[in-house]
Amino acid sequence: MQTSELRILVVLSEEMNMRKAAERLFVSQPALSQRLQTIEKSWGFPIFLRSQKGLTLTPAGEKVIAYAKEVVLKEERVKDEILELEGEVHGTLKLAVASIIGQHWLPEVLKKYVQKYPHAKISLITGWSSEILRSMYEDHVHIGIIRGNPEWKGMKQHLLTDTLYLVDTEIQKIEDVLETERPFIQFKSDSSYYQEIQDWWHRQFQTSPKRTIVVDQIETCKQMALNGIGYAILPSVTLQEEQEDVYKIPLLDEEGNQIERDTWLLGFESSFQLKQVKAFLEVVKEYNQ
Repeated sequence: MQTSELRILVVLSEEMNMRKAAERLFVSQPALSQRLQTIEKSWGFPIFLRSQKGLTLTPAGEKVIAYAKEVVLKEERVKDEILELEGEVHGTLKLAVASIIGQHWLPEVLKKYVQKYPHAKISLITGWSSEILRSMYEDHVHIGIIRGNPEWKGMKQHLLTDTLYLVDTEIQKIEDVLETERPFIQFKSDSSYYQEIQDWWHRQFQTSPKRTIVVDQIETCKQMALNGIGYAILPSVTLQEEQEDVYKIPLLDEEGNQIERDTWLLGFESSFQLKQVKAFLEVVKEYNQ
């Protein structure tokens, strides 16, 4: 079986959805479905079961996927090792990054990276920090960038610290939150961030918000707050160069210190030896100086 077919199986197993897998592979859904049928015919048994809810691996399919992942990973490692023998930075830099950092910190860093190392390729996954950690443990990526302070036994570098603010176009001091009828706009996040906000809120007000609106993305939350729909709690990394008519009230802990949130860069020592990864770390170091 060709490696390209094994890569298709790996993507399907990661997405467990034909439409999402087709988008990642840049093919139409019918073409992907036809390709999967051909692959399953060559194996002589179904690898996935199809339903309206998505894909489910068969017991035999689980063994095929394990084999496919092993072969694809070995091929990538061999290619990286061969490219290491050459002078220039080649290979694919595989990143998994918390969505907030992917939107507000990473673009400028990657811009410098691709300008400096035009032969390198980039594979990027964004999501909640809990999802990024899972990708790291499953060895899908070279570097993970995580919010909070995760437990990690590999290489771990501190990237940045930002503070949390209550952001609104009308509220000028924390006490005004109890008087307003406007909603508290929240965005879906990992459990540690959500719990941190909940703890602060109940410590500060000993009551629940009068009205809430929950949105999927932090950028949607921010834009709704900036346009006066309600108030939100946002990290400072998302609030650079915003309008002057927006009030930013820092969140304080029980000792009166600003509540901070750290961002960490994680990886395994073996990944940090690759040229494309070393090059990325150099760019990050230059950017943070």
